[in-house]
Amino acid sequence: MAVDRNGEQRDGRGLAVRAARPDDSEGVLALAPRLLEGVAPWRDPAGALRAAQGWLTGSLDAGALLVAEADGRLLGVISVTEQGHWTGARDAYIGELAVSPEASRRGAGRALVAAVTDWARQRGLESVTLQTGAANATARAFYAALGFAEEEVRLTLPLDPA
Repeated sequence: MAVDRNGEQRDGRGLAVRAARPDDSEGVLALAPRLLEGVAPWRDPAGALRAAQGWLTGSLDAGALLVAEADGRLLGVISVTEQGHWTGARDAYIGELAVSPEASRRGAGRALVAAVTDWARQRGLESVTLQTGAANATARAFYAALGFAEEEVRLTLPLDPA
C-alpha cells in the first residue's frame, strides 16, 4: 500500500486505511457483532456485544483505531495499543479486528493488519500480538496465514450456577 498526501494508505483497488475519526462511530459500532464470532457458548451474548461495543468506543475515543474504507464505505476496523509482555518485551496489541461481511476475504483485514505491523515497526516494537476465540477457526486460519504463531493457551472452567 502506498501512503497518499493525507497520510492514508491506499492500494490499487481503492482500499484505504486511515485513522478513525469521530464521525466513523456509527460504522465502527455496526461492526461490533462481528467480534462475537467464536465466543464460547457459555458466555452471555448480550454481555459480549456490550463489551465489544465498549471496546470499540473506548479505542475510538483513545485514538487507537484504524479503519479500512473504499468508495466512502467503512469496511473494517482494527484497534492497536502498545503493551508489555510478561517477558519485558514491548508489543503492539490488536484488541479488535472486524471486517464487514461483504468485505470479508477481499483484503481489508490484511490491509488493517499490515497497517498495524507498520505502526509497530515505526515504534521499534518486537511483536504484534492478539487474542481470539478458540472456536473462531476462520480468524485463527486468517492469522496463521499472516504468520501469527500461537503462543499461549487460556483455559476456562465454566461453573454451573449455584
